[in-house]
Amino acid sequence: MSFKLGLTGSIGMGKTRTAQIFVSQGCGYWDADSSVHRAYDVNGAAVAPILELFPEVVEAGCVSREAIKDLILKDSTALKKIEQIVHPLVALDRERFTQHAEQDILVYDIPLLFETSGHRRVDAVACVYTASIEQRRRVMKRGNMSSEQLDFILSKQMPIDEKLAMSDYCIETDTLPHATQQVLAILTAIKERFLNA
Repeated sequence: MSFKLGLTGSIGMGKTRTAQIFVSQGCGYWDADSSVHRAYDVNGAAVAPILELFPEVVEAGCVSREAIKDLILKDSTALKKIEQIVHPLVALDRERFTQHAEQDILVYDIPLLFETSGHRRVDAVACVYTASIEQRRRVMKRGNMSSEQLDFILSKQMPIDEKLAMSDYCIETDTLPHATQQVLAILTAIKERFLNA
């Protein structure tokens, strides 16, 4: 039986890079954002139902994430409707991964882990964090989001202090060596406490 570790944080906190460290140590890895991308892609399971509700966000047979961002800012009911389509598809994808994964430790990269009660489906939670000024700098550097869009996303996410308080492990992502050191310590603790018990 594999150990399930939920990996969460807030946008721009260094979750993707931290996940890569877990993968480099032989962990299985499932990413909620990638699952959504697959559902939005050509022939993806979310395309037809979203086309029915919001035809303006489907372009060339796939769902445009940029168009969805704009829609959600304009229409306060849109996010809920889209989530009702996407969340069950993502849950199904996650279950398929779990059934076929063979690694001792499986990492589930889920930005809204606590917000969607996903922490109840894992054995422990690791939360990444960095200073809010650094978080904003990282997101703005990507060049694919306005300050207004970032503020909107942050308003929908649980404050990072609350996430950290609810997590079993906290990983500060100030530098890559420091993050790596913390990931290795977490993996050692999991192997000692749970896998060798």
